Amino acid sequence: MDSDDLVRASDYHELVQVADPAVSPDGNRVAFLRKVPDDDESYETTVYTVPADGSAEPRRFTASEGVDAEPRWSPAGDRLAFCSDRGTEGTPQLRVVPADGGESERVTDVAGGVSNIAWSPDGTRIAFTQTTRRAEREDGYDLDAPEEYEREPPDPRVEDRTVYRAFQSYFDGGRSHVYVVDLNDGEVTRVTGGDNRDYQFPAWADDDHLYYAVKAPADDPDHSIEFDIERVPADGTGESEHVVTTTDYGPQVAVADDGRLAYPRTPPERASMQQTDLCVFDPATDEETVVTADLDRSLHRSRAYAWDGGAVHFLTPDSGQVTVRRATGEDVETLVADGAATDLDAAGGTVAVPRSTAEHPADVFALAADSAEADGALTRLSAVNDDYLASHAYGVPEAITFESDGHEIDGWVLTPPDADDDEQFPLVVEVHGGPHVTWTAGGGMWHEFQTVAARGYVVFWSNPRGSLGYGEAFAQAIAEDWGDVTMTDVLAGADAVAERDDVDETQQFLTGGSFGGFMTGWMVGHTDRFAGAVAQRGVYDLASFYGSTDSAYKLVEGDFDALPWEEPESLAAQSPVTYADEVETPTLVMHAENDYRVPVCNGEMFYRYLRRNGVDTRLVRYPREGHELSRSGEPGHVVDRIERIVRWFDGYSAHHDAPRALDRERNDGLSAGDDKDGDDEGDE
Repeated sequence: MDSDDLVRASDYHELVQVADPAVSPDGNRVAFLRKVPDDDESYETTVYTVPADGSAEPRRFTASEGVDAEPRWSPAGDRLAFCSDRGTEGTPQLRVVPADGGESERVTDVAGGVSNIAWSPDGTRIAFTQTTRRAEREDGYDLDAPEEYEREPPDPRVEDRTVYRAFQSYFDGGRSHVYVVDLNDGEVTRVTGGDNRDYQFPAWADDDHLYYAVKAPADDPDHSIEFDIERVPADGTGESEHVVTTTDYGPQVAVADDGRLAYPRTPPERASMQQTDLCVFDPATDEETVVTADLDRSLHRSRAYAWDGGAVHFLTPDSGQVTVRRATGEDVETLVADGAATDLDAAGGTVAVPRSTAEHPADVFALAADSAEADGALTRLSAVNDDYLASHAYGVPEAITFESDGHEIDGWVLTPPDADDDEQFPLVVEVHGGPHVTWTAGGGMWHEFQTVAARGYVVFWSNPRGSLGYGEAFAQAIAEDWGDVTMTDVLAGADAVAERDDVDETQQFLTGGSFGGFMTGWMVGHTDRFAGAVAQRGVYDLASFYGSTDSAYKLVEGDFDALPWEEPESLAAQSPVTYADEVETPTLVMHAENDYRVPVCNGEMFYRYLRRNGVDTRLVRYPREGHELSRSGEPGHVVDRIERIVRWFDGYSAHHDAPRALDRERNDGLSAGDDKDGDDEGDE
């Protein structure tokens, strides 16, 4: 096989992603987002539409300029609304375009940008949210901002909230409010008010009223996950009416044609370890039904659910898949059992999902809502990467099940493409983040896993205890013990894979991000079995993570049932940095500079501890990036990250004729080219 036919990190620029499906009211068309790298710094994200029966190829519906988001059909299906930063320098505004095509019309010019859009039932208005500062609201810039207005960051920043930043942005005093724009005259009305609460997820109750979610009153709302769902007049007059209270991290509201509301509920006690249920509230009877009460599966983290035909459709992780389900009353049935769906919409008897499988990255699929996949009703609507797949050699992972400490664990093994039967390869063990998420045979890691395999490694990944999709007890098995329980499962899987004839058991490597970074740090401090490791955006010190993260500090309170000032010794004992003096494994540390989920201080600390203890190490910091670097970072950084991982492994692999990364120029062998600084001392 020619090396040009193998999957490479730089191929990321050729791979297309799909997201955010929207089904037209009659169920005949599906709109979705098509995202592909435009250059090293940016993406082209445009809206495409396709017949729901798959009778024609998808066609581009919006201009390839700027970044589009949230395609939403009007109630009559005659128009499509979407958000776009076209011509607005990163501040998305609302646009509307006729369903039969044409030029879109820009509807808003607001200082905070537009998100969470929702059409009124009569199609004359659109509700949305934007986040603005008090001064912007006082000046009316949230309704109509001057063309020359530019938001400046505070200098200095003065914070008085428990949570004052998230992912890669500071709040800077901003609060989210609900607005309505009249499409006839473009007038924008603020529906909610105040400076101390965030109003989110608007949904129309009828032509005259809106629902939204807002943090319930509390001494410290940032510390609470209790939300009130309220009803308010859509014209901005009148008092709000409390409807129901729920607890969750992001309670989106979906309204059925008969007025019922769907929303999530996560038990508040040690919430980070709890499964999330789907609830339905009937305002006519004041009765709430927990439709997933008997399911023992959690809602998918996308919180994707949609009403159609009196039934609510939703996603759940389930035994290494992400399953499409439907609930009518308390009866839950499975529509699509396999593959990994990431989002969902339903209307007019059609359900649409972006879905990946072991054979290919995500495409858009549609399902007749009154059928199940077994009836042959699942239709593939796009084939966005088929040309790429047809011209490249790639592998299909093998699903395995292994035993660990009396539990059956799911895992997958990917071998180099077209490997000889008598050839052996080093093993790369990948650990997922979360910790309470699930990995599948496909999903967003396809490109990274295929790149590593094409470089001459067998790749193994799994869903150890703590993962979702296997029931509440399985997810809670790592309570107060992230390290040893997960390590037991991961190493049991690595042992099973190492017994294969095509694996060199003496050559094993390790990597993971976020919680996977934690586990990488933990395992290199507790075993010397790995020839090399790459720790990515990891939590290495639980006390400093608690003090510097965004709302994820509740992971420490929930998973460990501990506070740093009350149990410093127990949290230190569960922190990888505590065992830095035991590390012998050459370990590359990678972190994003604007990561406010796991701030870069954790990576800096782990790197310095390793360096002071004489470990082969290097720190790679990515400017402008946050916690989502591996999934949605600048394309050049996404490529660079994968290339540095395999380059680090190559330098310690007996199967690769490559020097250590530490003995090479910093960018030698990478897409970035040779190092231009001429100084290769110290960290990166």
